[in-house]
Amino acid sequence: MVKKAVIPAAGFGTRFLPAAKAVPKEMLPVVDKPVIQYVVEEAVASGITDLVLVISRGKRAIEEHFDRHAELEALLEARGRGSEAAALRRISEQATIHYVFQPQMRGLGDAVRCARRHVGDEPFAVLLGDTILEAAQAATRQLMEVFGRCGTSVVAVEEVPLERVSRYGVIRGEALDERVWRVDDMVEKPSPAEAPSRLAVCSRYLLTPDIFDKLDRTPAGKGGEIQLTDALRMQARERPIHACRIEATRHDIGNAAGFLQANLQLALARPDLREAVLAMLRDLSPESRE
Repeated sequence: MVKKAVIPAAGFGTRFLPAAKAVPKEMLPVVDKPVIQYVVEEAVASGITDLVLVISRGKRAIEEHFDRHAELEALLEARGRGSEAAALRRISEQATIHYVFQPQMRGLGDAVRCARRHVGDEPFAVLLGDTILEAAQAATRQLMEVFGRCGTSVVAVEEVPLERVSRYGVIRGEALDERVWRVDDMVEKPSPAEAPSRLAVCSRYLLTPDIFDKLDRTPAGKGGEIQLTDALRMQARERPIHACRIEATRHDIGNAAGFLQANLQLALARPDLREAVLAMLRDLSPESRE
């Protein structure tokens, strides 16, 4: 049983400057919720309510978001907006959230390593704080089911067009069924000609605790960063790890185009917003200006 999750959210968000100078990119709203709330809700929907958020200087807004705001709740109650007050309370009540600081931005592997003391000697999930995975069954839950069968580290993958493989870590391995692969190796950002597959790692991991030993043995790479992919490759050489092609729509909030697309797609999925958004898009279309 996987009981804990780590959510790395310490990065500078340089692709969202100047906005990310004062507002953590994980707190940017997608429709009417910050990105990080979608990620926490995915963990909770997977049955995980003990969370560690890895943050850095300037990310206090994340802590404040998940804390109670009794004064605001009381104000909403007094104005007859009890349902909104209840929604605010649910944000802080849905999970137990701990915070650890990543003193220097030394890569995803280092961020995961910062949570070692809290995670202890048990398997745990890692959900990147800038990616929303929209799914009928929570993406992390899908990884947990594979872990229940295999008992190894499991990475979430999605099939991407060959021309896009150079943006991702790509797995090499053997298919065990339609959705699960045994992973022999991972290649970081290969050229299309060198890619061993079109299965790209996509922001969700379920890791066994020996990954911390691998992270300790992983040398720093470009920019002094410790890469989780390098530790997983080391783990795959010593024991099997697996990949699961998740059934989900991925919204990458790490860049402006992805952020705008996520807002549009998730707004269109809302019955209360769909018609208004469609009307806006019609008004903005070139045909409407002719």
